[in-house]
Amino acid sequence: MEVTNKYVTVKTHIDGSSPQESDFELKTAALHLSVEPGSKDVIVKNLYVSIDPYQINRMKRVCSSQKLVSTADGITPGQAISANGIGRVMASGNPEFEKDDLVVGLINWEEYTIVKGGNTFRKLDPMGFPLSYHLGVLGLSGLTAYGGFFEVCKPKKGEKVFVSAACGSVGNLVGQYAKLFGCHVVGCAGTKQKVELLKGKLGFDDAFNYKEEADLKSTLKRYFPDGIDIYFDNVGGKMLEASVANMNPFGRIAVCGIISEYTGIGERVAPDMIDIVYKRLKVQGFLVIDYLKGMDDFISTMSNHLSTDKIHVLEDISQGVESIPSAFVGLFRGDNVGKKVVKVADE
Repeated sequence: MEVTNKYVTVKTHIDGSSPQESDFELKTAALHLSVEPGSKDVIVKNLYVSIDPYQINRMKRVCSSQKLVSTADGITPGQAISANGIGRVMASGNPEFEKDDLVVGLINWEEYTIVKGGNTFRKLDPMGFPLSYHLGVLGLSGLTAYGGFFEVCKPKKGEKVFVSAACGSVGNLVGQYAKLFGCHVVGCAGTKQKVELLKGKLGFDDAFNYKEEADLKSTLKRYFPDGIDIYFDNVGGKMLEASVANMNPFGRIAVCGIISEYTGIGERVAPDMIDIVYKRLKVQGFLVIDYLKGMDDFISTMSNHLSTDKIHVLEDISQGVESIPSAFVGLFRGDNVGKKVVKVADE
């Protein structure tokens, strides 16, 4: 059987600017839904794909991250773009997978993906939850938040926690984990509606709209008069600089993302290194791959939290492979609320 496979690619490298929908192109190619005898390839019909801001660094001509981690390697214009996703097996030469198996792992921004050797994903048991949860709260976004908060930040009950981009796929979960653990949590976001969501549904102790604040150092001093013990950084730039100025001695900073610096727009700033030295601060970058060995335990814990309504799920789902460019571009405008996912096909 032959199908027409739609896929999204970049026309040229994206350097020094925010991505635009015009940077992307929707292409088509014929695809036979069969594998060669003796091949271990697996053909997957993609159901959901994850939309993540780190991909912009893969789209640049040169970025240091491209040489450090295989999943962050550079993208050649015109080629399909790999991403985390969920699919259903259509044909398999790998004995570990059978037709109609659900799988989660590395696929592409397209309708069908041929996975060479079938070694970039695993079988998925939905456990009664929506499939999209396994890209967000039960997937790599959830594990990123969990590993960064509990392993990097090493929280203690009663500590004061600040989360930037707190309505994003990772930030909203960090804040909820911190509240469950017994911390005082303040988050920031870019709209009044997001601020109200943080303080209402998600149970943050407080939140503010950073776009309405002219002096971030003074703002954080107002929300943390006794200082910050833990800062979970998804933004970098001026927010990191202001947070370091308000950290308590022996505070911990988990650097998860620096979306303010990904596009090369605006003034580059740096935290006061004297503060870092004399406050004896721990500042640590990390990647979700650092915690993959704990995935099973994480899923067990999180599924229990979901079943008992201790964690609220924020998802932002677009429809169709054609919507991938606008979904991705929207991340850099702050359009998304929670985990951004594109539903490629019906389950």
